[in-house]
Amino acid sequence: MTSSSPRITISESDYARLSGLAEATAKSNSSVAEYLMSELDRATIKPDRLVKPTTVKMGSTLTYETDHGESRTVTLVFPVDADISLGKISILTPIGAALIGLRVGQSIIWTTPTGDKHRLTITATSTEQETPVQAAQ
Repeated sequence: MTSSSPRITISESDYARLSGLAEATAKSNSSVAEYLMSELDRATIKPDRLVKPTTVKMGSTLTYETDHGESRTVTLVFPVDADISLGKISILTPIGAALIGLRVGQSIIWTTPTGDKHRLTITATSTEQETPVQAAQ
């Protein structure tokens, strides 16, 4: 496992909403808000239309594989929509903040609340916001 972080891309709209969310929660959830801000600071920000469909965005359903070979499919959501029993992971969790902006094939090391480090590799993505457009075609 390496400690280097992969390059990430975040859409302008996600950047604006997530920056505000991180600032608003900095006092109550400081460690995750700080981590999210550090991810936003290192991201390349692009117009929404230029962010590839293989990039994890807010609302993306993605599949990742752990360093133990386990595969899991989750949806990255805002805290109000989080429900771990439905696979909806909040952006304001360490794993949620680690996933934003990654592309299929990229890996990241994230630290669990107990301090363990794990490698996650993105194997697939789809975005819920794209579904109505696809259905209309």
